[in-house]
Amino acid sequence: MLEVNNFFIMQETEPFIDRVDAGTKLAKALAGALRQCAGRDDVLVLALPRGGVPVVFPIAQALHAELDLMLVRKLGLPNQPEFAMGAIGSGGVCVLQPGVPGLMGVTQAEVDAVVAAEQSELARRERRYRGERPPARIAGRCVILVDDGVATGSTMLAAVEVARRQRPSRLVLAVPVAARDALQVLRGVADEVVCLLAPMRFRAVGQWYRRFEQTDDEEVQSLLAQAWACQRDAAS
Repeated sequence: MLEVNNFFIMQETEPFIDRVDAGTKLAKALAGALRQCAGRDDVLVLALPRGGVPVVFPIAQALHAELDLMLVRKLGLPNQPEFAMGAIGSGGVCVLQPGVPGLMGVTQAEVDAVVAAEQSELARRERRYRGERPPARIAGRCVILVDDGVATGSTMLAAVEVARRQRPSRLVLAVPVAARDALQVLRGVADEVVCLLAPMRFRAVGQWYRRFEQTDDEEVQSLLAQAWACQRDAAS
């Protein structure tokens, strides 16, 4: 492991088999890098759905921590939605890439239209995934934000902003793979950043997984139901 101040990079070189494999390896890295969190009853592990949900389970188990969701949405460019121009999160959080509007000819009206569509999807996911279950308490807790990877960093930055507004005692970001320039930005907004793989030639998160199928709503709901049932059993 390479450690630089609040920045941990594991020296992984091979692609992950799938998100579960990535989560298992990330759990081991977190258990080693964040020994002070293991066993604490105030640790909260938050997955960014949908891709972060399969990654997060081994981490919550390794740290004996509560698991929940951090709902955020990428804002894709109007004609190239795979490229992020920003992200939104619960509570009206909106993070835009430098130069937006204006970047690649994107107008303010186009930004507003994408934001409105993604806010609608954010609300839909909140209802579908959480139902009547209230969001987990963040204030005063050690919070770990988990996703399956970071490309531009805008989605994770939105998640950080949502979390920071609720005043956690410590904020940790954990991802299997990330672009190096995005990691440098995230270092400035988190107390700890743990990443397994930061390749020199980064094109996309999926490039570093052998299997990278889309995580659908049904899988997310099933995994959350299992996790929340286990948490209820442990508390009873």
